[in-house]
Amino acid sequence: MSDFLQQMAKLSEERAARARIRADDLDRPIARLVLKDFDIIAEIKTSSPSEGEIASAAFSLDRQARAYARNGAAAISVLTEPSRFGGDLAHIRQVADLIARQDVAVMRKDFLVKPVQVLEARAAGASGVLLIAAMLNDQELGNMLACAWEHSMFVLLESFDSVDLRRSSKLLRRERNLEKAADAQLLFGVNTRNLRDLEVDQTRLLRLAHDLPREVVCVAESGLHSAEDVADVASWGYRAALVGTALMKCDNPGQLLAQMLAAGRARVAA
Repeated sequence: MSDFLQQMAKLSEERAARARIRADDLDRPIARLVLKDFDIIAEIKTSSPSEGEIASAAFSLDRQARAYARNGAAAISVLTEPSRFGGDLAHIRQVADLIARQDVAVMRKDFLVKPVQVLEARAAGASGVLLIAAMLNDQELGNMLACAWEHSMFVLLESFDSVDLRRSSKLLRRERNLEKAADAQLLFGVNTRNLRDLEVDQTRLLRLAHDLPREVVCVAESGLHSAEDVADVASWGYRAALVGTALMKCDNPGQLLAQMLAAGRARVAA
């Protein structure tokens, strides 16, 4: 694990040790992730180590979440890492409560290392969590997946390179995991930003496209700024895209989201 991931893991473990969950919160209703031929996971994040403050001057968490929900997002990804990304677990609850009637899934995005953090997300109203393959050994990953699925949550398992992706793909050798993939409870992500060193490789999505397993929905993450970018990844075999920075910087995020979604679906249908 790299220095940055080690830092994030250490901080995450400290937060996990302080986690407190009310059992009755685990019974709160959550939206089910429903995917079509191509989908967008729209992200809420206000800052990052690489870019500093990201949100536009007009940003409001409530307005952003509503814009995403009204313009076709399959899920809303919410950054909860507080030390480097300006996130907060409370934002999950705020977004989940705000869009409860619109039946849009909410996903916790963080550097999760313990099952209790999956439970935290579920208690706050999240329908899913992002897990980083490079941060978890096989046993840890298995425990995290089991915890999420026990509580009817989906998992987006993120890879940075071909080694991560091959390791993730081995999960599909098990019948149960194949069933979860077929039911959109397991997704694979490829991130153009390698969080081991924070470097961005815009060619990674195309380079790894040939290694994408057909049995699971694969998500293109990071570096997508336009409808044309989304159309490209759809043509390479990705069936969803996670978009954050472009939407956060945009004065009309709902319009950009709708354009991206339309472009991706048009390319898949072509």
